[in-house]
Amino acid sequence: MDFSPSRALAIDNLNQFLENNLFEYSKLRNFDFGPNNRSNISCLSPYITHGIISELELIKKSLSKFSFIKNEKFIQEILWRTYWKGWLELRPSVWTDYLSELKKISKEFKDSTNYKSAIEGNTNVECFNEWVKELKERNYLHNHARMWFASIWIFTLNLPWQLGAEFFMKHLYDGDAAANTLGWRWVAGIQTPGKNYLASEWNIKKFTNNRFQNIKLNEEAKPIFSDKTYSVIDRNFGNPKILEEKTLLIFENNLSFEIGDFNNKKFKKIILISNKSENRAIVLSENVMKFKSQLIEDQKKRLEEKSINCEIIDLTEIQNINEDTYGLYPTVGENLDYINLNKLKIEFLYRKLDQFSWQYCNKGFFNFKNYIPKIITTFN
Repeated sequence: MDFSPSRALAIDNLNQFLENNLFEYSKLRNFDFGPNNRSNISCLSPYITHGIISELELIKKSLSKFSFIKNEKFIQEILWRTYWKGWLELRPSVWTDYLSELKKISKEFKDSTNYKSAIEGNTNVECFNEWVKELKERNYLHNHARMWFASIWIFTLNLPWQLGAEFFMKHLYDGDAAANTLGWRWVAGIQTPGKNYLASEWNIKKFTNNRFQNIKLNEEAKPIFSDKTYSVIDRNFGNPKILEEKTLLIFENNLSFEIGDFNNKKFKKIILISNKSENRAIVLSENVMKFKSQLIEDQKKRLEEKSINCEIIDLTEIQNINEDTYGLYPTVGENLDYINLNKLKIEFLYRKLDQFSWQYCNKGFFNFKNYIPKIITTFN
């Protein structure tokens, strides 16, 4: 598992996975064999999250290897993040409410020994402690382990899900506001009201190949209750009809301009936006910030190789840009929060995949799943 911060190496990882491991993905994907054996999963989410590899690029390459029927589970997993993002775009106050709750809860649990034991990996649950260590050292966890981890955090250690979501965002290379926040809400039983996810000893043993023993968990906990409801809001994800020669801002979620929807447009200049930890409501770890910085540098290098005028600036410097600007839409999260808070006038450009897919995110994923063949047909 090598998360080298470059598109070239990301593509190498993708090609190796497609060639050697895609065939058995559906059968083996739920197994967590440990951090030194990730051959059964792609480990591409850190690159997808930052736009280093696009979802459509990944789907197209996988379909060139196997048919949709043989590939369906892999493609569904790719589009889960598209769905989560769309769901949150239609209910953005879920994110702002989460940050508000987190701020309050953080003060309450600042001196909690239970909380400190959890984030230090010093609990009575061995597998949980191992995942804390892996998360901090490798900045990645298997998806199944994330579900177990969140369930143990909430229902066995009795800690607020908001703090767990913060802990993941702090350390995960692929952390984003939608997948992370909504994933924790789902485990807690808030995202799908009344239906929580409970980790069990037998399940962990089976899908870790018995790496852990004597796992004592609360396997009968009730879902977390929330009286908050969120209605779908009316959103317009349309792009301007005329793209003049303006400056284009690129945020950390769209770091492969050369393969994107707007690579054939003429922009006066491209500015890559770096968002430092001090600008964020959730302070990210040094490893994660370094990873983001190196990915941005890699994008700059690729743009310069194509003789495209570009530079990197800090998010706070956007206010000093006098000319009108376009911005590749950063999606709900820290970057958009800063733009909205400072009432900056930026005309956003939306990816075609998002424009088309997000209309089907008003309900649950099983409803969205029915439209996946239509999404693929539209873009493939």
